[in-house]
Amino acid sequence: MPWLSLGMALLLAGCDSTPRERQEIVRQEMTKLDTAAHNTGRTLRRLGRQTARFDSANHARRAVPLATSKQKIMDQALLGSYADQVASLTPATIAGAYGELLRATRVRQAGWQARDWDYAQDTYRRLNAQLARIRLDLPAREELRIRAWQAEFTALRAKRTARDLHAATKK
Repeated sequence: MPWLSLGMALLLAGCDSTPRERQEIVRQEMTKLDTAAHNTGRTLRRLGRQTARFDSANHARRAVPLATSKQKIMDQALLGSYADQVASLTPATIAGAYGELLRATRVRQAGWQARDWDYAQDTYRRLNAQLARIRLDLPAREELRIRAWQAEFTALRAKRTARDLHAATKK
């Protein structure tokens, strides 16, 4: 809306000023706009570089395979008694596994680093794969509960990503 102030200045000054005075007002307003555009461009370049570094670091971290032993530990922490049976969960037991995953995630997620989220995401991915295999046999009310838990897990993960991105671009 800076153009609005320019237009108002010209309108108000138009009746009681000379062309040279109006020209000076335009020059001042254009200098303000140019400075604002320059500062915004500089900020966008800085944020772009910081975001690219953040993305590159995440890509490099995800390129390193997850350790099977650490994954088993995370599975145990997140799924409890369901940890060893993800591939054999049934329509009667899968909701319990998702419930356990979300309870554990809510408790532990505040202290997790990005790599911990990678392990949790892998656990979540395998649960989703099992759900896809048995979904047609799942009662609608159980599927609805599971969808709500999936949305919550995704929201917790997105919250962490947003917080990390904000921290990376705050400098």
